[in-house]
Amino acid sequence: MTTVSTTLRMEQAQFDAIREHGEATYPNECCGVLLGRAEAGGNTVVDAVRAGNIRTDSAHNRYQIAPQELIRIQRAAREKGLDIVGFYHSHPDHPAKWSKTDLTEAHWFGCSYVITSVVADGAGVGETARCRAAETNSFLLTGTGEEDKRLENQPIEVAAAVGVR
Repeated sequence: MTTVSTTLRMEQAQFDAIREHGEATYPNECCGVLLGRAEAGGNTVVDAVRAGNIRTDSAHNRYQIAPQELIRIQRAAREKGLDIVGFYHSHPDHPAKWSKTDLTEAHWFGCSYVITSVVADGAGVGETARCRAAETNSFLLTGTGEEDKRLENQPIEVAAAVGVR
């Protein structure tokens, strides 16, 4: 996998919120939407919006955002002059790398797909298990269509404050 020259920029607060969401939903996957602007050199995140994972068959290793919720989030973003610039989800007890399913289900070209690995800390079981967010990575969906789409490594730049024009 090659590294692209674009960067995902976000404030420390959003980065932490994504990781905390993964810990809060462990042992299931969390998911959410990244709002901001596509700018020269990458995507800038202004807000990380939590979404519900509606998967009931395999929420521990799959996620799905309800279409109605995604539309609601997109409308609210437009009212603020923002766009959907990406999505995030967690991988409980798995690496922060995209899976074949992640690629198959990614359709928003030019968007960043952020994945956080959340691992058990060895205490508790099931819903009482304690965990911690480990690694967080971003991947940019590139290509021209379904037949040549790919997720490419995308650096994450985390700052105390990210200026959005």
